[in-house]
Order: sequence, then structure tokens, then C-alpha cells
Amino acid sequence: MSDQLLFGTDGIRGKANRGAMTPEMAMRVGQALVLYGQRKKGVAVPKVVIGRDTRISGPMLEMALVSGICSMGGQAYFAGVLPTPAISYLTTVRGADFGVVISASHNPFEDNGIKIFGADGEKLGEAEEGWISQWVLSGKIKEGERLTGAVIGLSQKYPSAARRYQHFLLKFFRNSFHLKGMRILLDCANGAAYQVGPKLLERLGADLIVMGADPDGQNINEQCGSLHIERLAQKVAAEKADLGIALDGDGDRSLFVDERGHCLTGDHILAMMALDLDASRRLSNRTVVATVMSNFGFDIAMKEAGIGVVRVGVGDTQVRNEMRRGGHVLGGEQSGHTIFAEHSLNGDGLYTLLRVAELMKRRDQSLSQLASVIEPVPQVLENVPVVERRELNQICRLPELIRSVESELRGKGRVLVRYSGTELLARVMIEGENFSQIDRMAKEIANCIRQEVGGQRLS
Repeated sequence: MSDQLLFGTDGIRGKANRGAMTPEMAMRVGQALVLYGQRKKGVAVPKVVIGRDTRISGPMLEMALVSGICSMGGQAYFAGVLPTPAISYLTTVRGADFGVVISASHNPFEDNGIKIFGADGEKLGEAEEGWISQWVLSGKIKEGERLTGAVIGLSQKYPSAARRYQHFLLKFFRNSFHLKGMRILLDCANGAAYQVGPKLLERLGADLIVMGADPDGQNINEQCGSLHIERLAQKVAAEKADLGIALDGDGDRSLFVDERGHCLTGDHILAMMALDLDASRRLSNRTVVATVMSNFGFDIAMKEAGIGVVRVGVGDTQVRNEMRRGGHVLGGEQSGHTIFAEHSLNGDGLYTLLRVAELMKRRDQSLSQLASVIEPVPQVLENVPVVERRELNQICRLPELIRSVESELRGKGRVLVRYSGTELLARVMIEGENFSQIDRMAKEIANCIRQEVGGQRLS
């Protein structure tokens, strides 16, 4: 395993108890964090806040990580099962040197991952990840360097973690803010927000119906949450709810269903929020950051409103980096990450829910009315399991096929082919005026990739 394979686009991720996700590797990651804090930051006793989602492998990796931290003289704080954005915040408020989330987000339960935040609550940079990778994969601890006696590190629970996170979520809103009279369906994906999410909305007085809040270690993301929003859509319509929200496994992403049972994308939420911020002159640079996956209908709506759109590569890290670089206050992904800089530079599904609900109440409008600000153009997405990430321009016939499709679209659509950053998948996305046409095109490109590098999804 090379250092390039330890950290991916969103931390370390893989099948639990294999490769990079073994207890032995987790222990070494814990040791590396403490050593980095001591050697590079000059901290004698580095402090680490740790949270996780509900996967069956979570406690195994958590214990191993803590063992590594304590073995090098660090101090670990167990925050328990909480969303990823909670750990980012708690790292800063606790004055810790690092925060760690044990989660594989939207991946199946067999996978797990390790995301690391610095003292500022931001994900580690490439240089920091590189140092940790190198030490984990090749570093040695000499016998004389092993700590003994009173200098061995301690671990303890962080009992106020959930309460502090709830307070953080509500800081933006007035003390009088409430959700009384709103019927809300919340799908927690049997994941990290299954406790804190319902408690927060009940505290605000919502008429709440909860789904996906009975984790058993194996059902995270299983036919629930943002990956399977269709079940929520059916229930929203049946229950005559005002809105439904589906979180992903680690709670940093959210998708919505309006009162008619229609599923919205992250583009709808981003457009609503951009227009609202612009109306109150709080949209800095009159610009919003989106990714290459955002629907072209989003660009049309923003152009009509005089709002600029900066497109970046896929991933909330790319969105966050561009927001920081350009001084922008709003950005997000079609998949459901929405980032409000005035709150945090990390996506937060529960905070996004509160912002949407607050906008509905303040404007006295339904979610469908607010979401009508954009009219998405037809879009098709094909996911192709692959056995390797061969350069796309080296796949026989693929470049020629893409040029042919673009020519057929005649400038009234677009083609995007890329590899997933977290799974062995090739993603083919095509937009155009005619659904049947782009569906055929997407399948042609997907079949081309499948013939060259395709395979069964790795278990």
C-alpha cells in the first residue's frame, strides 16, 4: 500500500477489517496523530475528539484508534455517535488538536473510514495527510520510545457533546425560532444523526415523524436516507407533511421532499438559499459555488437573477476550497452537501434543514413554491462498477464516443465522465433537451467503459 492509497478524496476509506481499515492501521493512525502534534505542532499532550456513525465495525476501529492515541501520550475524548459536522465543531470548542470521525458516509455498512480534522475544525491538508500516511505505512517506534507509567495517555467520555452541537446548530437563529405547526418527516438513514436529529426537532416543537432511526450496525443507508429517498417521498405524500428530509450515513448531507412528495436535489436548495441571501444583500460577490454535476437549469436560474456561478470539481472539499479562496458564503453539491460559510465551511444536513424550514416560515411559502425557482433540464446518471481507474482517454473508443455524443447534442447539453473519489465506480452524466436521447447516449458510454474496465462491485 502506497501513501497515495491511504488517504482518498474524503479521508481514509475501505472495507472494514481489510487493508487500510484494520484495527492495526487505526491504532497506527492514532499514534501518528499524536506524534504529528508533538513533533510538528509542539504539543506535549495532543487532544483528540472522536465520533462515529452506527456501523458494526465502528467500536472496533474506535478502540484501536484510542489505543494508538494513548500509547503515545495523547488524550482521547469519546463524543459517541454524532454527525461529522458535530465533530468538526466540537474539536474547536473543546480546544482539541484533532477531531476524528469513524464513518464511510453513504457507503454500505461493510465499509468504514477515518476522517481527520485539525484544531480549526477543517479537514487536514495534503501536507499533513502526507506526513501521517508516510508514518503509518513506514514509521517505526523504537522500544525506548514506548511510554510507560504515568505518561501513558488517558481517554474519557465527552458527555456534553450532543448538547453543545445542538446549541451550535441554533446559534444562527433567534431565540424565538420554533417549528410548531410544521409536520416534518426525518429519515436518519440509520446513521450518525439518529439520536441528535429527532431530539433537536422535537425540542423546536415540530410535529415529527422519524424514519431510519433504528440502527443495528448493518442497516445504515440500507433502503433509507438520501440514497433511497423514494420511500420518504411516498410517506410525505401519505402523511400530508410540510416537508421531508433524508440524511446520509454521517449526517453532513441532506436531500428534501416537498409537500407533494416530489424529490428535490441539492441544486434546488442551493438556488433557494442563493436567492434569499441575495435579497438581503448577504450573498458576497453575488456568486455561488457549485460543482460540475449541478444541473444546467441551476445556471439558468442564477443567470436570470444576476447571480454568478463558479463551478468546481466534485466533492465538498473542492467547494469549500473555492469558497475560501474567493470569499464566497454559499456553495454546495447536487448530491446534497450545502455549505453556509456564516455557519461553517463543512456541510451539515441538520443545519440545512433548519435553514430551509426557517425560510418556509419567514416567507410563508411551501417548499414546492420555494423550489420552483429552478426548472432542471433532463439529466441521466449511469454508475459503472470498475476494477481499475484507467485513464479515461486511454479507454478504447471512449474519447471518440464522447465527441460523437457532444456533436449530436449540438451545444444544447453536456457530457461529464469521471471516476468516483470514494468507490470503484465510473460515473457518466449527460444533460440535454430529450430524455430518451440522453438516456441512450449515457448507456452507450457506460457500456463502452464496462467492456474495457468493468467488473462486479467489489464486496
